Amino acid sequence: MDGAEAPILNAKDFKSDYKPVWCPGCGDYSVLSSITKALAELGVRREDTAIISGIGCSSRIPAYTSVYGFHGVHGRSLALATGLKLARPELTVLATGGDGDGFSIGGNHFMHACRRNVDITYIVMDNQVYGMTKGQASPTTHPDWEGSKLTPHGTGINPFQPLAVALAAGANFIARGFSGDPNGVAKLIVEAVQHPGFSFVQILSPCVTFRPEQRDWKSMHRQAAVEATSDPSRAGKRLMSDDGMNMGVLYVGQRPVPASPERPRATLQDIERSFVI
Repeated sequence: MDGAEAPILNAKDFKSDYKPVWCPGCGDYSVLSSITKALAELGVRREDTAIISGIGCSSRIPAYTSVYGFHGVHGRSLALATGLKLARPELTVLATGGDGDGFSIGGNHFMHACRRNVDITYIVMDNQVYGMTKGQASPTTHPDWEGSKLTPHGTGINPFQPLAVALAAGANFIARGFSGDPNGVAKLIVEAVQHPGFSFVQILSPCVTFRPEQRDWKSMHRQAAVEATSDPSRAGKRLMSDDGMNMGVLYVGQRPVPASPERPRATLQDIERSFVI
């Protein structure tokens, strides 16, 4: 492709031949559509793009796209994505996952990825439940939800607040979208990728199998009444009164992005020699 004009790709070009196996009505179908629309809008080349995921329903995303992808272990997508971006800074790197993968076993990686501010975009499909393992409460589940046999009287634990944690930890771009608005979500992803530094997009993505009441999100979500801010204290005050249904960009930071270390590019032969005993 060097020296040749890159072809113009549409959203379908970024989808693989694998058919998604999510439950009927799952919000992740729409998120997949939003991601492919965003990649087409960004005009990236498939060979210069990578999507990294962990474990869970939403972590199947890399298999359903035609870009480079890696389906990693539970909670480790951000560690992998960070390493890839630092080693190959010319790539467009996205990480995808769910609330269980990202905020439970991956919670420590989430906080430190925000703090490191490497130029990657993290897309979390939040359905407030562990869907793949049959409906247990997740970190973002409300304390009075009684839908799981493991917590028949609710968890009694305050839910994890992803946007507030991202802001406090230093994420450079923070937004929330709703899977029922695929064009709006695609726009958020485009803005997130284009903004330098660590970008976090929380997408409310209903699990109609284990949380059928989430169908009501369609009528509950709303566009935030205020514009995005670059003032973290103002963003924090907004989050204090946020009910989780305000959509749009919350925060656009100005933190500098760390430079990738300068080192010679290793060839395949160099890598093979390093494994010789």
